[in-house]
Amino acid sequence: MKKIMVIGISAGVGKSTFAKKLGRELGIDVYHLDSYFWKPDWVEASHEEFKAAQEEIVAKECWIIDGNYSKTFELRAKEADTIIYLELPRYQCLYRVIKRYFTYIGKKRPDLGCTEKLDWKFIKFIWTTYKPRLHKMQERLNRLSQDKTVIILKGKKEMNDYISNMQ
Repeated sequence: MKKIMVIGISAGVGKSTFAKKLGRELGIDVYHLDSYFWKPDWVEASHEEFKAAQEEIVAKECWIIDGNYSKTFELRAKEADTIIYLELPRYQCLYRVIKRYFTYIGKKRPDLGCTEKLDWKFIKFIWTTYKPRLHKMQERLNRLSQDKTVIILKGKKEMNDYISNMQ
């Protein structure tokens, strides 16, 4: 396990938190895709800029990258040796996004660099894309499991146990 993708069913599933804990345990640098995609004031990076940043990361000997970002998913998946997929119920993901908003209200998130925000568009995105993603993620994981190590963690206990059992 040297090149690890941490992906998940939705925003709020805990990708960044899990990746940070995993990085500490393994002594591997963690890269949060949100911090490469979002520039200050929630301005999106261009596709070329976002892709180039990831190409630089995946060329390294070891890395943990958290984030889904479908348009550049295959770029990371091609180089990864391990895919860790996190899944929580939709209501928990939504709760955690709202909790994160109140935790960082008016502050910059350490894994992002933008001042935390929450709007109806984002809540609607989480709620409406959850079910379609379940099927899409399962297909993707089935395909990737043919030549990658795929680890599926469903629930906070499984996520915590996975990190704890590494010690």
